[in-house]
Amino acid sequence: MTIEKSLDSARIALKCGLGLAAFLAGLDKFFNLLANWEGYVGPLAKAVLPVGSTTLMYVVGIIEMAVGLAILTRWTALASYVAMVWLVLIAANLVTTGMYFDVAVRHVEMAIVAYTLARLTEAKEAAVPGRVPLQGSGTNRLGTAA
Repeated sequence: MTIEKSLDSARIALKCGLGLAAFLAGLDKFFNLLANWEGYVGPLAKAVLPVGSTTLMYVVGIIEMAVGLAILTRWTALASYVAMVWLVLIAANLVTTGMYFDVAVRHVEMAIVAYTLARLTEAKEAAVPGRVPLQGSGTNRLGTAA
């Protein structure tokens, strides 16, 4: 197996795992089968947000489902960066609860996974002949030097 195939199989595994996890966690915000999600809202978030914990979890669920679907479709790189930031913010919120440090660490690890997926996806897209990278490539939309 070549390095390219090995890396692409890793990228696909990360894409499926992270995309499905985000979507399913978002969906569960409406059912509370995996956890009592409202219990994870930190005191700082409760103090500054204009909505209650249940309403917040519904909004969070919609965002997580959207990000999960975006990861699973053609917006993998962008959605992975969004997931990375989102996961770090969740970890920060969990730290403010004073009791979910282990879960916060896992969220930071998932943020690293999201970053890795974004970078692997960008590398894969840059390697496709005739495809113009979306950002930071030094080329314009026509694929010529900017």
